[in-house]
Amino acid sequence: MSSKFKGKSADRPDITRAALDPEQSTVHSKMDLVSKSLFAPFINKKKDSSRILTDLAPVIMTPRMMNAAATVSSRSRGSLGASAPGGSRLDFATLGRAPMRLTLGTRRITSRDLQIVEATDELLDAEIPEAEGVASDVSLLRGFNATVPSSEKNRTRRKQMRNVETPRIGLKKLGMSARGMMMEDEEDRSIASEEDVVVVSRLDERGKRKGKRRGRESLSAAKTLGKDELRRQTQEILLDKENLHVRRSLINSEIVEINNKIKTLDSIREGLEQDLLKLHEDELELDDELGGVQERMEFEEAAFRQSDNTKTAPAPHVAPSRRRRGPVFLPSEHDELPPGVAFMTLESHLTPIAALDFSEPYGTLVSASQEDAQPRLWDLMTGSEIGRLRGHRGAVKCIQVENNLCLTGAEDGSVRLWDLRLVDEDDWERDGLADVAEEDEGTAYDGELVEKPNGIRSSEPSEAGTADQTGPCIRLFEGHSKAVTALYFEDECLVTGASDKTLRQWDLATGQCVMTMDILWAISHPQPTIPGNGIPNNLFPSAAASAGHFAVPTPPSADGSWDMYEDFVGGVQFWGYGLVSGSGDGAVRMWDMRTGQAHRTLMGHTGPVTCLQFDEMHIASGSLDKSIRIWDVRTGGTFETLKYDHAVTALQFDTRKVIAATGENSVKIYNRTSMQHSSLSTNGHTQPVERLRYMDRYLVSGGRDATVKIWTL
Repeated sequence: MSSKFKGKSADRPDITRAALDPEQSTVHSKMDLVSKSLFAPFINKKKDSSRILTDLAPVIMTPRMMNAAATVSSRSRGSLGASAPGGSRLDFATLGRAPMRLTLGTRRITSRDLQIVEATDELLDAEIPEAEGVASDVSLLRGFNATVPSSEKNRTRRKQMRNVETPRIGLKKLGMSARGMMMEDEEDRSIASEEDVVVVSRLDERGKRKGKRRGRESLSAAKTLGKDELRRQTQEILLDKENLHVRRSLINSEIVEINNKIKTLDSIREGLEQDLLKLHEDELELDDELGGVQERMEFEEAAFRQSDNTKTAPAPHVAPSRRRRGPVFLPSEHDELPPGVAFMTLESHLTPIAALDFSEPYGTLVSASQEDAQPRLWDLMTGSEIGRLRGHRGAVKCIQVENNLCLTGAEDGSVRLWDLRLVDEDDWERDGLADVAEEDEGTAYDGELVEKPNGIRSSEPSEAGTADQTGPCIRLFEGHSKAVTALYFEDECLVTGASDKTLRQWDLATGQCVMTMDILWAISHPQPTIPGNGIPNNLFPSAAASAGHFAVPTPPSADGSWDMYEDFVGGVQFWGYGLVSGSGDGAVRMWDMRTGQAHRTLMGHTGPVTCLQFDEMHIASGSLDKSIRIWDVRTGGTFETLKYDHAVTALQFDTRKVIAATGENSVKIYNRTSMQHSSLSTNGHTQPVERLRYMDRYLVSGGRDATVKIWTL
């Protein structure tokens, strides 16, 4: 037995050492006997099983099986003698746990092999599913035969059969010389045919060259192939054509497979791009959260300093809600709400919602409807109405709420400042006629407006800008001659815009009008427009340039309804000394609040501007021309344009999204990162949305159905 292992001692040193050890040799002898006795039936059928496996190989060797086979074959297996730890003797337990070697070679019979041998009849009778694709009619064996190099041997043989033995004529030399000048001794040569006649020098029987030259016979005339050879070549050509068809089918199948892989890779790429966009959104969200944390830190530090010295320390500055960044404080139950659903409905108004605003999520909401001079106060935690703000003599057109303060502008040309903590719930439940009588008696001089030297009109005999200190209205601002349609206040500064085509700047502390900005004067003295925005200023000559009544029909909404739009100033907002206004002539103007001059005009809208908002870098404006334009403050050009099917009546944006009311029953959301549009409609409005306001993941909307909806984002 040691002589049998001698020839492989270099490759298998462990076996050689086992052969030199008599005790180890005895172990192998016993193992061989056990193997032969256990697998004698299979050893007798070795040839049959090998033949069956060979026939089934193209069928059963699927990619999964080939991977499994490659994994099994790559595992390092030592000899059975070396597998025992510490060189201990092998027992039958170890023998039963590992694949056994039947011969001295490297082939190991596994349980999988035995299962295939035992299930031979079932495998032969099983129906093999055909592959789908262009090459579905081509078997694996046929494709192999058509692509191996030996498939070209018939063509090579036929080419050799067409070769004719001729004297050496130097064709290679002729081909090389054809690239340059022809030689002189070749000029006098003549040929009978350029295709099939070659001049060959011929010697006579005595070895002398004949003087006469003639065209020889065709090369094919001297070659006889025979009928059998021609039949064979016919079959070979047909087989070669079939092989070409098989190759073409295989190539087409590979192209289809590559296309499928490309589609799969494209889908994977799209997924990765979405992941990148999600990371970008998360980064923007973290930036907003960081800004909110810094604002909160400054507020708490100022509050701490004020608590130490209440006499000298100023009150802590609170950023307005429209400029507040980062997440807001929400009840823990808010996370249990499904996103994109209107989970609360406020029903008390009788006409379409004209304006709304709230202090904070689940805080205090003030809403006003058309033809209603008394805005309603709501508790968003319970959804109940707290009271009403009585004082205006016309419908309220615009509202802004900051903490416990509320400013309202109405059709009577006045602006009122309210302290929401002073609203009495029982006050508005009295009889409506008694309320009107009490209001007329208490403000007998409201209808008499006296022109002050500084241009302020105030009620007499009370002091200018003051109001009834016993009620929730703590200050009255009068000066506009027509309806106040837009307002914005921050700290002690208030800016209002009215249908009298003027903007006014007010001091909240004193109630005095600090400055008046005339839009008609700005229209008649246009500033240089930004290159690329060369739209004429006289876009609405009858509406904007004249001092008459402004009225423009609105485009039909989704339900087909329309109305007359009469708000010449659609929106105002300032940041520091920079003021932005949107007006009925379709222009977005930037004003200097220190001089009262319009220093830049952004032209692009083809309809009146109905709403706007801006931050340090961008201005977003909505218009009746069914579009939202996002402007770059630094260049004055359009940064992005969003098109809709109906007029835009309200919008709000941040670094990640734009939320708008676009004449439909749903609220439109535009993701600025992924540039995707979505809608909020679940349990929503039954008529088009008119107004909206959101903070973080909390949205309030008002529609023409006279309802207010509370949404979670």
